[in-house]
Amino acid sequence: MRPLTMIHSLYVSSRTHLLPPASAAATVDVTPIVDLDTGGVIALQAPGDGHGNLSSAIRTVTQVSRSEALLPLVLPVPSSAVIGGSAALAPLHEALRTVGRRPREVILMVRGDFAQVERQSLLTGLDGLRAIGYLIAVGDLGTAHIPLDLLTDAAPYLAVISPDLIARMPRDPRRAALAESLAALARGVGAHVLAPGVAEEAQLSAVRSWGVRLAQGPMLIPGPSGRVHVPIPVVQQEPTQALLGPRVQEFLLPAVTLPAEATAEEAVDAFGTEPSITSVILVDEYQRPKGSLDRSRFLLSIATRFGHALYGKKPALRLADSVRSAPKTTPAIAAMQVAGRDAERVYDDLVVIDEFGRCMGIVRVADLIRQVAAMQR
Repeated sequence: MRPLTMIHSLYVSSRTHLLPPASAAATVDVTPIVDLDTGGVIALQAPGDGHGNLSSAIRTVTQVSRSEALLPLVLPVPSSAVIGGSAALAPLHEALRTVGRRPREVILMVRGDFAQVERQSLLTGLDGLRAIGYLIAVGDLGTAHIPLDLLTDAAPYLAVISPDLIARMPRDPRRAALAESLAALARGVGAHVLAPGVAEEAQLSAVRSWGVRLAQGPMLIPGPSGRVHVPIPVVQQEPTQALLGPRVQEFLLPAVTLPAEATAEEAVDAFGTEPSITSVILVDEYQRPKGSLDRSRFLLSIATRFGHALYGKKPALRLADSVRSAPKTTPAIAAMQVAGRDAERVYDDLVVIDEFGRCMGIVRVADLIRQVAAMQR
């Protein structure tokens, strides 16, 4: 499967490139697409107008440019426009050029029924769009007429399950089975899967159990910070897993991060923004942690008689501790064992990392202690 970082790489810092402020977002008719692992909004999807033309996509391009939203766009386009060749999509190309959007910042979601006689024309059109730089998505899986083997030939970056299928899934086991099989098929051919229209916790729990990482819908509305609180579904734990406690992902808190080359003065400013900040994590350009600054030890070093003169303009990494990290699936007790390896840093925050070694957030050891104590009552 092609890495989801193709989208993530379009913005480096989740602290600055989240959803636009509510005042700006309110004027933009888009739906945020959420990474269920991190709660971050990673793209904005334009609405489809249902008339088989590009008017909604072009209108969204203009509106989003006015709001200064920096996130990638998912734009629905009718299959007839792709089959029609470059001339049919020329208005969309021009709209994107006018607002300064590059093709690599856009995912074109092809929608509509696919006639067998037009199959080769469609595939040729998709290849042409990919050559320009667009990412390709196929929409309405499960309800539109899409030959399943077309997914192998079209090689989409993103496969979007039909919102009607998601809506009826909680009360229809047969449709739930169909949606789950489509998600497995899409992943099997190398595509990421998007579940639209998630409005109930039962839907969210189901799509996460299928391994779906991207979703959107009324249940996934960003808060003031631009992030989404994603409820963690209740799962049946194996007896041995239950003894080790829940995974550290359930205790995840947002991390305050700075580039690895940040100065000590910049770190002081970061700690000064909020007294509840217990650590600052220094990360590289791929968001992989390279050092950890504990609030008490770091500020004490700066506050000494010559501390600021010695370190203020120097890289904060000089005063950083090594990173104590735990994969997101680490059980609570195992994470406490990681924390206890260094007696002088028992209560330092743990950095939670994903499967690519990127910083997802932090876990405070005190939260783990409380959980383990509750388990033993």
